[in-house]
Amino acid sequence: MIGALLKARVLIYSAAKNNTENIMRTIFGRLLAPMLALLMMSGVAMAQSKVTIAIGGGACLCYLPTVLAKQLGEYDKAGVSVELVDLKGGSDALKAVLGGSADVVSGYFDHCVNLAAKKQEMQAFVVYDRYPGLVLVVSPKHTDEIKSIKDLAGKKVGVSAPGSSTDFFLKYLLKKNGLDPTSAAVIGVGLGATAVAAMEQGQIDAAVMLDPSVTVLQGHYKDLRILSDTRTQKDTLAVFGGEYPGGALYSTAAWVKAHEKEAQALTNAIVNTLKWIHTHSPEDVMAKMPPELVGKNKELYLAALKNTIPMYSETGAMDPKGATAVLAVFSEGSPAVAKANIDVSKTYTNAFVEQADKAAGAGAK
Repeated sequence: MIGALLKARVLIYSAAKNNTENIMRTIFGRLLAPMLALLMMSGVAMAQSKVTIAIGGGACLCYLPTVLAKQLGEYDKAGVSVELVDLKGGSDALKAVLGGSADVVSGYFDHCVNLAAKKQEMQAFVVYDRYPGLVLVVSPKHTDEIKSIKDLAGKKVGVSAPGSSTDFFLKYLLKKNGLDPTSAAVIGVGLGATAVAAMEQGQIDAAVMLDPSVTVLQGHYKDLRILSDTRTQKDTLAVFGGEYPGGALYSTAAWVKAHEKEAQALTNAIVNTLKWIHTHSPEDVMAKMPPELVGKNKELYLAALKNTIPMYSETGAMDPKGATAVLAVFSEGSPAVAKANIDVSKTYTNAFVEQADKAAGAGAK
């Protein structure tokens, strides 16, 4: 009798133990799955670096490759999480990087040269515009009184923001035409709809603009007067006497040196985007752009895009002659730049583009 009771107690204990173990396995299994998922997600997040890019006017087609790379998912493919911050002009984007609120500027290379004269080392690492695309346009309200650049003395001329490349371009043209570079009053009007409105309403006498804004005005005013144009190679050579690179990704030389992985990822993304642009139709490109940047008049945007696509680089590399041309232009218009003995080769690097090409070549084999 006692033996039977002991045997029964052992059986009960064994069953209870097994049941407990099964319950624990079930609980552990249920907890383990989400924990592993979280670990995998955090691993991906840790592997993907975060970079903030300040753009000097996202609506401008001159900066399209930076925005399109985001739309195509090229930054993510390259292993970098990118936040795009849209600002009024290139000088504002530059201030964001120098102030620490952004890591990289998507803006015009000429800022790198200008700041070198002030002993501030900036370095471009991928170039997406072969030409600057800057256009000096007369307001439709002031066509009769302004027939040449010399007529701009004492007038109000719009630029994206004071100190931006549009401002540099205006001062260069004024000096080239025998005027004091400060003879025109500079007014910041942005690059998109605000600039078009200021021109149509006659708030300014003229403006340095870029597409699609120029094409939009031309669509509305067939007799729109253009005083200077750098949207094509021919026009750029006529204005500057040589190639003149426009938009690029750049940052402080210290940031580029300390963040080679991120700079390479950004370069890979832009180079791939440039290849995508040149293997797709303008309609394909427009379809990928954010609707708020395309605007309501898709026909004019498409016309502007067709004019602009030849401006985009096919390689992402800096042409050394182009960098030298930028220095020559600034030296002519700025005594500080002329006296600074700038080594222009330090204001850019093609190392990341060359590495992107090697990686692409290796992947194709």
